[in-house]
Amino acid sequence: MASLLQPDRVVYLVRGEKRIRAPLSQLYFCRYCSELRSLECVSHEVDSHYCPSCLENMPSAEAKLKKNRCANCFDCPCCMHTLSTRATNIPAPLADDPTKTTMKKAYYLACGFCRWTSRDVGMADKSVASGGWQEPENPHAQRISKLIEYYQQLAHREKQERDRKKMARRRQCMPLAFSQHTIHVVEKYGLGTRLQRQRPGAPISALAGLSLKEGEDQKEITIEPAQALDEVEPLPEDCYTGPISLPEVTTLRQRLLQPDFQPAGASQLHPRHKHLLMKRSLRCRKCEHNLSKPEFNPTSIKFKIQLVAVSYIPEVRIMSIPNLRHTKESQVLLTLTNPVENLTHVTLAACEEEDPDDVNSTAKILVPSKELVLAGKDAAAEYDELAEPQDFQDDPDIVAFRKSNKIGFFIKVIPQKEDDADVTVTFRMRHDFRNLTAPVRPSEDGGDAAPEAIWLTHHVELRLGPLAP
Repeated sequence: MASLLQPDRVVYLVRGEKRIRAPLSQLYFCRYCSELRSLECVSHEVDSHYCPSCLENMPSAEAKLKKNRCANCFDCPCCMHTLSTRATNIPAPLADDPTKTTMKKAYYLACGFCRWTSRDVGMADKSVASGGWQEPENPHAQRISKLIEYYQQLAHREKQERDRKKMARRRQCMPLAFSQHTIHVVEKYGLGTRLQRQRPGAPISALAGLSLKEGEDQKEITIEPAQALDEVEPLPEDCYTGPISLPEVTTLRQRLLQPDFQPAGASQLHPRHKHLLMKRSLRCRKCEHNLSKPEFNPTSIKFKIQLVAVSYIPEVRIMSIPNLRHTKESQVLLTLTNPVENLTHVTLAACEEEDPDDVNSTAKILVPSKELVLAGKDAAAEYDELAEPQDFQDDPDIVAFRKSNKIGFFIKVIPQKEDDADVTVTFRMRHDFRNLTAPVRPSEDGGDAAPEAIWLTHHVELRLGPLAP
């Protein structure tokens, strides 16, 4: 159960841009590179945005305009749970006779977890269930928008400067026919866009930096620098002497969730629009093939592509650990599971003394010298009582048991360091792999040739726990 309840006890080494050790359940396997991949070795791409409450799907441009928040769903400002719309009847005067009243439906927001309601902060009830609710106005909204526009202009300027520097380096390699006079004409009349249209294969910003009039039509945005105040608002007279009611004071988390207002009292808490979630794809940086791609519909939890490592790489688990003692040989029982449907041959070997990947080992390990053969995965084998078991002629000193596509085998561990740290051992696992999804090549006899087997080697690290007292 090491990969389910304690996944960090069995980790595999990923040799990507960074050497990362992670459980097999958190890794991916690229079938085209035949290598393990972690979240640090892949490119993350946003497929879609959606609201986790109403499951409304929206494109990235619309989500950016809405500041990645849903327009219809709200979070409770006290406990951050989703607010629901409640209906109630309130007396309202008749239009014909104001002296008479009638019952009218009104809607308000309420939290089913902490019992917070929009009436607690004085928000007016609505006559319809859907639509926008009253939101407080930020007194610094104009200043913030001005700063955003100013920094967008600075970013645009820096991009133009980078493009001009790139073109300046390219001009040194230009032929003599493209003389300084020609460059002057292009810059003066802004012909960069026309030249770029004539070359469909040219990069987007190849000649955009040649036009000097590109930024002249844009209005210059200036902002007033912030000024320090000599006088600040004084504290209330009863700040240090008045009694404090903790339920009326907001927590640090509640204030940071509303950075534009940072309410100090519970009476100033207003509901916040719910944050959007996203569906993302993972792509291998080496071959640029997809490793994970979910379905576009937010109501679906299925994947179009999901190349998780546990579906292709044999999984090692710790089954039983005896009492480990310093310089004493102990026998540890491990299990090995075959996730593919064909036979898999596995060979184990101890790491060499000068192995650069063996940096955490604190014990000596003795692994079986014989090759381990794993049966293919068969989902119906568990329920077929009449199926004849295959005879693999296992050595009882090495293989403890065999069941379907899983075997239990013994390794011997001799702890070398006497300290309070966990006993850690490492070994190399070599197994064959057949890529069944690769295009099938026709054989010389006219039939389809079976996919060739390739041998993969993985570095496995086991954390067996502390020494026995």
